[in-house]
Amino acid sequence: MCERFFINTELRILSRKIANYFINYGNRKKIDKMTGSGGWIIAYIAENCDRDVFQRDLEKEFDITRSTASKNVDLLVENGFIERCGVDYDARLKKLVLTEKAKEVFKLMRNDRASLEAQMLRGFSDDEKTQLRAFLKRLSANLDVGEELL
Repeated sequence: MCERFFINTELRILSRKIANYFINYGNRKKIDKMTGSGGWIIAYIAENCDRDVFQRDLEKEFDITRSTASKNVDLLVENGFIERCGVDYDARLKKLVLTEKAKEVFKLMRNDRASLEAQMLRGFSDDEKTQLRAFLKRLSANLDVGEELL
C-alpha cells in the first residue's frame, strides 16, 4: 500500500480538531449566539484595542471579501457584540467597538484559547514552538504569491 504525506490534509485534520475543541469543551456553551468567525473577529478587535479597527482591517487580516466581512459584522452588531462608531477624522469611516457583552465573551474565549494552546503544545520545547510558528508563517506566506498558484 502506498502512503503519501500531504501537509494540507494534516492541517485540515488539525483545523477540525481545533474547531471541535471549541465546540465541545470550555466555555462555548456559555457564549450565546456566537459563530466561530464571530469569535475570531471579537478576539482581533480586543487584541488591537490600542488602535481603531475597521471592517477593511478584518478583510485583510482574515483574507475575506467585503461582503463576507459585512455579513459577519452585521450579525455581531445584531447580537449585541459590537457597535459601529464614527471617528472624528473621517465621517465616512465607522470603527468597530466591542460592547461589554463582547468583552465578557472575550475573557471566556481567551481562557479557552490558552487551554487549547497548552494542550496542543504539550511536550514541545521553547525552540520547537518557535520553529513551529516560523514554519506556519512560511506555509501561509507561500500561499500569498498570487497568480503563481494558478
